[in-house]
Amino acid sequence: MVQGAQIADDPIPLSYARVVGIGSTMPETSMNALPERPEGTVDPKLLEILVCPMTKGPLEYDATRQELVSRTAKLAYPIRDGIPIMLPEEARKID
Repeated sequence: MVQGAQIADDPIPLSYARVVGIGSTMPETSMNALPERPEGTVDPKLLEILVCPMTKGPLEYDATRQELVSRTAKLAYPIRDGIPIMLPEEARKID
């Protein structure tokens, strides 16, 4: 039996549910949790390692359009739900 657990028909204490992630309750803190970033931003560390798949050159983040821009390839890769879509066929051609 888990120490501190309720018996039989008693509900599981909320504090225990938070710790083990039971139900829809998410843990309040986690050692593996990433720091919160404002929505619509890209992790700077991610920008350091991502390159254009066509040219292997650097990308610039366009916050207004939510795109990663390769000036060399003249392509803008979309960011959907916070995930860069690094497929040339999904990229928008730019001038």
